Amino acid sequence: MSTKADAAKKAAEKEAQSWAEPTSAPIPVTILTGFLGAGKTTLLNRILKENHGEKIAVIENEFGEEGVDNEILADTKEQIVEMNNGCICCTVRGDLIRILNNLYKRRAKGEFNFSRVVIETTGMADPAPVAQTFFADEKVNERYLLDAVVTVVDAKHGLTQLKDFTEAQQQVAFADRLLVSKTDVTTAEETQKLMERLRGLNVRAPIKKVHFGETPIKELLDIRGFNLNAILDIQPDFLTNSDHEHHDEVASFYIKTEKPLDVRKVDRYIGSLINLYGEQMLRYKGILNIKGEPRRVVFQGVHMMAGFDFASEWPEGATRESTVVFIGRKLPEALFRELFEDCYATDETPDDVAAYAQGNAQADAARVK
Repeated sequence: MSTKADAAKKAAEKEAQSWAEPTSAPIPVTILTGFLGAGKTTLLNRILKENHGEKIAVIENEFGEEGVDNEILADTKEQIVEMNNGCICCTVRGDLIRILNNLYKRRAKGEFNFSRVVIETTGMADPAPVAQTFFADEKVNERYLLDAVVTVVDAKHGLTQLKDFTEAQQQVAFADRLLVSKTDVTTAEETQKLMERLRGLNVRAPIKKVHFGETPIKELLDIRGFNLNAILDIQPDFLTNSDHEHHDEVASFYIKTEKPLDVRKVDRYIGSLINLYGEQMLRYKGILNIKGEPRRVVFQGVHMMAGFDFASEWPEGATRESTVVFIGRKLPEALFRELFEDCYATDETPDDVAAYAQGNAQADAARVK
């Protein structure tokens, strides 16, 4: 770690320790991203003007020493915080942590009154490192809840940007919601081609056309895109053929099966993928049908970080079906599918999931001896 990065991290840790532990629910955070000129600021203006009853703190960042969006944004009552020394997603992660913790501290003192945070990234930003901040830093994780990544796409220039810039592809691939702007200056055919490109890059995010940022606040808040207890909902029309004519560096695909899975094998499967392709895996999540487990098992990950949890029980009479979605850069889809077949349960797989934990504990004890 560089001296500068180390100093930033230490400063953030010191700042985080300087006040009491949180006593209220975590503050939800929306990451707003989109390529240069897509209309993020126009959309943010709309969010801040709308009479939705929310008090929103905005963290925005642009390249260069002086922020520009603060002048473009409408005069609102929400507190706007600018970071002017680099891209949020890579060079100033420590600063993002400090700003989040400082906002929390000043809110606790009564200096600020906000119930949500919106982070507007630069047009060239990869949102993944920003999202990882909310899992990597313990204090930020306790005080804030990452709700979703919302990406704005320019209908007029989107196809060209997706062709020429990997950053644009990553922003689309990482999104929990896709908002297409400027459709009023494109033909229906152009818009449809863009929609098909977006679906090829991201099979899971709903797509909505927006006009000058006029989108209901409910489309942007409480999406629960990072909530492990929220059931993964993939609409049938999302599950289109992942083969397409474009050789994008970023792509998505899904695996679906009704065969019961062995949770031990799934754990090894995900662990192996993370070790081999973690840096290339932008987002991955799914619902698992585990042999011997009446509840749905849900999981999701961002790059090298992954987590599993239990959801509700499978409804009586419902088809128990596992669905897993991977979104990443140059992922070997055929290999992912081949390795997944090793996760299927067999006659030797215990019917009692509790036996897994017991067996693992015994194995760990044996290794210690």
